[in-house]
Amino acid sequence: MQVLGALNKFEQCVLNISLINICNQESHVGQEMRQNYNRWKGEVEETIYTPWLDIHQFTIYIPHPDQEYDGITLESGLTQGYNVEVKPVNNPSQLPYRIPRGAHFVVLMRQKSNNSDFKIAGTGIFIRPLGVMSLDMIVDSELGEYQSITIKHPIIRDYPEGWEDKLNSFLRGEIDSIELPQVVRYVDQAFNQDYRQPSWHDIYLAATGFAGF
Repeated sequence: MQVLGALNKFEQCVLNISLINICNQESHVGQEMRQNYNRWKGEVEETIYTPWLDIHQFTIYIPHPDQEYDGITLESGLTQGYNVEVKPVNNPSQLPYRIPRGAHFVVLMRQKSNNSDFKIAGTGIFIRPLGVMSLDMIVDSELGEYQSITIKHPIIRDYPEGWEDKLNSFLRGEIDSIELPQVVRYVDQAFNQDYRQPSWHDIYLAATGFAGF
């Protein structure tokens, strides 16, 4: 696994397991998204469709690797996606990006040291059909320096040819999400009942070269 300049190996593994949980509608994150969406639509008395048609915000918390929690291990919490929060976006015009339909807003929060507060580390867009996140990582907030990176789903090994061009066309508003390859269905138990979601242990071992999928 390539370790990017704005992320160390642990942090990229956290993003990988978070992306795995976000893509799977049967995960804790997917179930929380559905519950929040149904509650929101009930409050505004609107017809309930699929939550993926309305823009949501996913907040991903990247903990310090030595952080401890009461009643649960860090490994277990990351496996289940407890470090990811999701909520509908009531006013998309206030977001820093133009989010096309089929995509969602992402906020990254990082914990620099054990027991410290989380601070914003980046923002970006989650493109569900492709199972990827296009992120702007903060390198130096005072100088306004960012590093743009793309996090691909670690289980999807063979993205179709030309997917990056289609991704860029989608982000520019030239094509709709339905024209993107729907590879996310391979890693979503709502569509693929044979899919078995890996654990944090699996992801971290794969990153260090001791295991693979």
